[in-house]
Amino acid sequence: MKGPLFYSKILLFGEYGIIKDSKGLSIPYNFYNGALKSDDNLTPQAKSSNESLLRFATYLEQIDADIVSFNIEELKSDVAAGMYFDSSIPQGYGVGSSGALVAAIYDKYAYDKITVLENLTREKLLKLKAIFSEMESFFHGKSSGLDPLNSYLSLPILINSRDHIEATGIPAQLATGKGGVFLLDSGMVGETAPMVSIFMENMKQVGFRKMLKNKFIKYTDACVDDFLKGDIKSLFKNTKQLSTVALSHFKPMIPQQFHELWQKGIETNDYYLKLCGSGGGGYILGFTEDLEKAKQSLKDHKLEVVYNF
Repeated sequence: MKGPLFYSKILLFGEYGIIKDSKGLSIPYNFYNGALKSDDNLTPQAKSSNESLLRFATYLEQIDADIVSFNIEELKSDVAAGMYFDSSIPQGYGVGSSGALVAAIYDKYAYDKITVLENLTREKLLKLKAIFSEMESFFHGKSSGLDPLNSYLSLPILINSRDHIEATGIPAQLATGKGGVFLLDSGMVGETAPMVSIFMENMKQVGFRKMLKNKFIKYTDACVDDFLKGDIKSLFKNTKQLSTVALSHFKPMIPQQFHELWQKGIETNDYYLKLCGSGGGGYILGFTEDLEKAKQSLKDHKLEVVYNF
């Protein structure tokens, strides 16, 4: 047995801000993917995934049936027969490893599922997001549901606000483009839950809340608009501001050894770094108007280009 592929995702803009109703833009990233598979002879990694799926199945049984219900019997019987999630998506890297798994399970076992082929009205998108939020909470303690939504639909998702999301088109990539968006590997695994609790703790301070509203969300929203319009000049101006605010106010989410590199980008304008997901490790996102210059400037690091301008 082998199920359909579900892809990783990248939240280009909106990390932390969307918790407080900023805009966000999430795109599928087809470089990594995962699928449900079955085998009689499980490798240690597949066995660990298989055991996790059994715990997940038990969790899914407890979700309010008004939100979503599953064919748990079939799911448990498939798990008993050696089903696991075969995935190339790195875990703890901010590219949606649990999101792809959630999408795969919903696709195969949910009753009355909303399919990708339907006319995806705003109501349907919000319903899917609510379902995925419940499902993915098993992995993170609290989830927006956006990662699985992106993986399930395999479309860019524009978050206008908490209750206004839509599938969107993004400007076509330029194969010959000099600039681009890239991923930088921090070499460490990040954990979402501790990072989110640092953020929630900071939210208790008036100054932090003010900064979030007047700077972080302001620049995040501007970046989303610029990106969708293809206004590269304005995009880089706002990304630089966003990168500067993140370095000042989200330091715990940025691995220590990258603080200097982050600052260097702001000072030289060779590239601007930002958080990819909740931070704390995993990938760091980079934006540059000149990829060759950025590669030179970051020559000790491996850059993975995800989008060309």
